[in-house]
Amino acid sequence: MNEWSIGDVIIPWYERNRRDLPWRNTDDPYLIWISEVILQQTRVVQGLDYFIRFVERFPNVVSLAEAEEDEVMTYWQGLGYYSRARNLHRAAREVVSLYGGEFPRSYKEVLSLKGIGEYTAAAICSFAYRLPYAAIDGNVYRVLSRLFDIDIPIDSGRGRTYFAELSRRLLDRFRPDLYNQAMMEFGALQCIPKSPDCEHCPLNTRCMARAKGKVEQLPVKVGKVQVKPRYFNYLHVHDETRFLLKKREDKDIWRNLYEFPLIESDKPLTFLELQQTEEWNQLLDGADRPEIRRVFEPPKHVLSHRVVYAVFYEIKVGRFSPAMTKFMQVSKERSGDYAFSRLMQLYWETGR
Repeated sequence: MNEWSIGDVIIPWYERNRRDLPWRNTDDPYLIWISEVILQQTRVVQGLDYFIRFVERFPNVVSLAEAEEDEVMTYWQGLGYYSRARNLHRAAREVVSLYGGEFPRSYKEVLSLKGIGEYTAAAICSFAYRLPYAAIDGNVYRVLSRLFDIDIPIDSGRGRTYFAELSRRLLDRFRPDLYNQAMMEFGALQCIPKSPDCEHCPLNTRCMARAKGKVEQLPVKVGKVQVKPRYFNYLHVHDETRFLLKKREDKDIWRNLYEFPLIESDKPLTFLELQQTEEWNQLLDGADRPEIRRVFEPPKHVLSHRVVYAVFYEIKVGRFSPAMTKFMQVSKERSGDYAFSRLMQLYWETGR
């Protein structure tokens, strides 16, 4: 197959089959940037509502830069991978401070912004400015590995270099925006991970993996990172009007999100074992009439490299203990003002 003819097949397919999405009807680099970051770890069907809500509140880079981080995190709540929201906020402030609020127009400048990698920079520059940079996401890796029967692991250094060079050669330099959109949409709708409809694929006569019966075997990955279990014991301590809250500030999962006082253990704890911990006794020593109101144990919470096993204990007290003064004492009516992890959200939802 002539490599340069791929766009002539893919782009007409895209124009017939493309989904009507708001970020495809604009050349505003800010809106394209927001959509790309949201979709990095989120499916389109889930990300669409978040995108609309986010850009209604932050319609341009200046409004995002001027917002407080807590508010940005609240609008990101539920999307997960919260470092994306922190980086968005910091990058918006860089655009304001370094470029006067105008989104930079060169690939090098876009790539220099906080949290923007090669894929996102290429997507922004090709979609907004029609600059000739190939955007390579998981969909593109899948299409190319099958089309050319490439078994080099896509998550290896050699694989990334190989696919980057191949994508550079294949790119339609006159229509980089359409080409990149078409390749990604083709992988999302046609050349899907499991059981693709090869019979109706416009590239089926030229697909080397199909000819060799290897479609389901590609792309190849080196392997999964070992997942580490963690055990969280949350204490939802409250009186008649307030509850205790703290902000996660360590370099850990859910940084800058809010949560109840937490006792983390290296193994699952029974309630009796939890009561015998130093943290439990320090927190509740001096509390007036502590009463266990509810115990909630959600399903395991799976993150990229962690599995969190959590238990929530709702504890009503007549008066907060002296040790509780190091926590925020938040009015129950203001619980919606704070950004929580999906795990914390699940607790709130099941308790209301």
